[in-house]
Amino acid sequence: MKFKMNLKSILLVLFAAFALSACSTAKKSGNMEGDVYTGTETVKYLAKGVPDRVFFATNKSSLTTKSRATLRKQATYLRKNKNLTVTVEGHADERGTREYNLALGERRANAAKDYLMTYGISGKRISVISYGKEKPVNTASTPLAWSQNRRAVTVKVN
Repeated sequence: MKFKMNLKSILLVLFAAFALSACSTAKKSGNMEGDVYTGTETVKYLAKGVPDRVFFATNKSSLTTKSRATLRKQATYLRKNKNLTVTVEGHADERGTREYNLALGERRANAAKDYLMTYGISGKRISVISYGKEKPVNTASTPLAWSQNRRAVTVKVN
């Protein structure tokens, strides 16, 4: 009897573990909200061959490897055009409160500005503004749209 009880307990634990792992796998494979958008559909250019925007993961303001490569191209362009000033616009997806997304957008814009400054661009040439979730490039409520809207965009001022 004791053996059957242990076998039932073991089977129950195995079944529960299997069920939980199946749910976890399904969530990971079907959930893009932590991904960073890397497509070109929304990418515009600051100058020929210099993308104007970088993308971020959900609730993050840390730069990805691809974002840093884009910002290095921007810095090279800005070093060649010493009279040019820019504004870095920070954006967030539609989820979260207005206040949270404005703060997140500001952190994203400042992350891009700080990185440009490490490549010799004067902070006096770079202003930042956060639009939070107010100016989406994709108004759909989908993981793809959210990833496209989590961005910092460098815009020429003069």
